[in-house]
This record gives sequence, structure tokens and C-alpha cells, in this order.
Amino acid sequence: MLSLLLAAAAQVATMPARIPEPTERDITLRNFRFGTGETLPTLRMHVSTLGTPHRNAAGQIDNAVMVLHGTGGTGKQFLQPQFAAELYGTGQPLDLSRYYVILPDNIGHGGSSKPSDGLRMKFPKYDYDDMVAAQRRMLVEGLGITHLRLIMGTSMGCMHSFVWAETYPNFASALMPMACEPIEIAGLNRMWRQLAINGIKADASWQGGNYSTQPMMGLRAAQNLLFVAGAAPLLYQQQYPTRIAAGAFAEERVSAALKALDANDLIYALDSSRNYNPWPRLEQIKAPMTWINSADDFINPRNFTYPQQALKRMPTVRFRLIPESAQTHGHGTHTWAKFWKGDLVALLARSEPKR
Repeated sequence: MLSLLLAAAAQVATMPARIPEPTERDITLRNFRFGTGETLPTLRMHVSTLGTPHRNAAGQIDNAVMVLHGTGGTGKQFLQPQFAAELYGTGQPLDLSRYYVILPDNIGHGGSSKPSDGLRMKFPKYDYDDMVAAQRRMLVEGLGITHLRLIMGTSMGCMHSFVWAETYPNFASALMPMACEPIEIAGLNRMWRQLAINGIKADASWQGGNYSTQPMMGLRAAQNLLFVAGAAPLLYQQQYPTRIAAGAFAEERVSAALKALDANDLIYALDSSRNYNPWPRLEQIKAPMTWINSADDFINPRNFTYPQQALKRMPTVRFRLIPESAQTHGHGTHTWAKFWKGDLVALLARSEPKR
């Protein structure tokens, strides 16, 4: 879920070829209305793209793939070697000579409109429905795309994929959500998010969001929780087998993450999941989907029975749980394509448009 949680890995894939620099642009959405009734006269969506759009005989772009990041991340996280080196090269599943890859920064993140731009806690209280609506307008109004070959999403992006599948069931030919459940954010998943938010707000330096310097005590309390939520027990035990090594690594990762955090942005990002709940409408999912979780994911534990129950209601969906090992990365396994790229190949094959 949280790109800021993902630790430096022991294994790094070798780039088969240099991934080109993405094309970056800002797309302005006019008079954006949020689910709360709040509005912004302009909403900025920053997007990075790779590859070239292809148009069919009707002039429509037919090779677009959108990849959606997790909480605290940006589209650029999908340029990391463990993802890009496995997918974008010649002959690979998302070969850039065939596909037009779209990597948006979602509302509240990266180069897109967010509280830290100036509105602080007066920024509209966005949620996942708002984020998906903005993605759709970005595609249609900004990029001229009315249909996607594939939507992929990790963590928060996984949940966005379920929202897409229910809200716009015909917009994508296939979907591949990774590292989430199609249920209300409740139980421990809501608890750790709420505690992280509470930690920030309890810092006197937060000042109701009107701080002059970042409330570091509160941010550290929040980031400590985020680190644990994204951890990989077997991998970390193997890589940091002594107390000194484990302590040093944890402190270094939290300190590094703090440099990139804004308190209000983090509060909004963590709280945006508050009303996510696709469970009542799972029957509306019609497109082929492959849903991937990993067994060592603290946020989406292996012993939940929701996947088995959900599959009975979603005949076009296949589910796989990646087994835990000393090579998997906990919640962050979603960004290590070597564990699931075979599933992606199979999904693209079974969703290939009929000629």
C-alpha cells in the first residue's frame, strides 16, 4: 500500500534495456466536484507516460495501460527496476513498443493537487471515488482515452481497481488489482490508519494543520506504524538477523521516509479510504480480472476468507495468493513483478479482444 514503506531489497532485477525517460505533463480538470459537495475550480493531475498511443481504424487509442500507485506513492514508483525491468522491455508483458503506459499521480500525491499546495486542511476531503473520477476525467479529457486495455493497481491502487470495475465496468478490457481486499476498511486496517492520523494530530506542533515546520514527533509516530504495516518478517529476519542490524535498518528507513512527508498530505491520504467498500456490488464486475495478494502481507492477512467468498460472486475473476518466503516483500510484494508477471501474461491472453 505504501510506497514509502518499501525497504531496499536484497535482489534487484537487471535491466534488459534502458527504460526511456517518461513524458510528463499536468492535466487540468475544471470545476471538479467532490463527493462531499466541495469543489475546486481547477484540479491538477500530474501524469507520466511511456510508449506511444496506437489508434485503431476508428481513431480510438486501443493500447493504453494505466498503473495506479499506493498511499503515499507516485506514478514514478513504477519506474523502479523490480517493476520496470520485468515488464517494459522487448518481448516483456508490457513491451513499450506495443503498449502506452500511463502512470498518474493521484489526488493528494506527487505532482497532483494536494493539501500542501496551500489549502492545508481546507483542501476538499477527497476519497477513493473522487480519485477514480479524477483518473477517468484525466484519461478522457486530457489524454483522449475512452477505453483501457488494462488497469493495474497496487494497494490503494488495488482498491481503486475494484472501484473502477464496479463504477465503470466497460472502461477496461482487464484489471489486475494487487494487495487489497474488496471489503470495507475496518478492523485492524482502519485502526492502524486512525492511530497514525491521531499521532500527527496529537503533536502540538501540528496546530490544526497550520504548522510552520513539520510536526516531526507526530510524523515519526505515524511513520513507525507505516513501517511495521509494510514489513516482511521472513525477509527482514534473513537480512537483519541481529538486534543491532535490525535496529539500525528500521531507524534509517523511518528517518529517510520522514524527509519526504507532509503531515496534512499524509492525514488526507490515510483517511481517503474511509468509505471504501466494494463488497455489496461485486456482482457488477464483468471484465476479466486477476487479483493477487501475498501471504506475508500484514495489511491483508492470509487467513482472511474474503477471497473465497468474493470469487463466488465474481465469475470473471481469478485470485492467487503468493506464498510467503524469505524472498517476498510483505505488502510490498506487489511491486516485485517477478512474483506475478506470469499471471499478467495469462490475464492479457484471456482478455485479448476478439478480432
